[in-house]
Amino acid sequence: MEKNKFHILVVDDDNKIRDLLKQFLNDKGFVVSTAINSEDAKSKIETFNFNLIILDVMMPGQDGYELTKELKASKNVPIILLTAKGEVENRIHGLGLGADDYLGKPFEPQELLLRIKNIIKFTNVNNIDKPSHIGEAELDLGKMTIKLNKKINKINSSEKNVLIKMLSSPGRIFSRSEIGKISKISKERSIDVMITRLRKKIEIDPKNPKFLQTIRGSGYVLWIK
Repeated sequence: MEKNKFHILVVDDDNKIRDLLKQFLNDKGFVVSTAINSEDAKSKIETFNFNLIILDVMMPGQDGYELTKELKASKNVPIILLTAKGEVENRIHGLGLGADDYLGKPFEPQELLLRIKNIIKFTNVNNIDKPSHIGEAELDLGKMTIKLNKKINKINSSEKNVLIKMLSSPGRIFSRSEIGKISKISKERSIDVMITRLRKKIEIDPKNPKFLQTIRGSGYVLWIK
């Protein structure tokens, strides 16, 4: 799918932000629709198939968190949340509801563009079912397998969900709490064990990981080189 076929819905009650994002993304070759609130957004979602939704959290009526929860219960559309609140707990809350990424205001449009490209590349259904690579490891998330050194390993749903999220934001640090929300694993020790398992399936040298690395005191990051 070429990027000029991507249809993005921008939902924000701020007219200036909504118009600026539409103009910026149009200039980058995307088809863009806009909505002023959740009800307007749901009306458009019933009419069009969107590849991505950019959703403001703080809106009158149904807020972005509530709309995210409602949409994720029935649709597989990626969502980027926008908010003036940048605290970790708010980011974790949004991701826990199913959001695919989170960007605090103010932000650079170029950063939003990179996040959009990453999400579309790795979380669109048409791409998930196709093999991708992390170093020498070949991932087939549709079949839930990772092939490394001619050996094929199965992954479970928790590992798959974590990989999808991390692949959509390479270089971004995910806290243990965020990974716990994504994988639905509550114990930190169990999260660490899951990361160790993934390293054994992805890394040539799991004890000295090149791609899935620990950031001491912060969490984990996935690098795609």
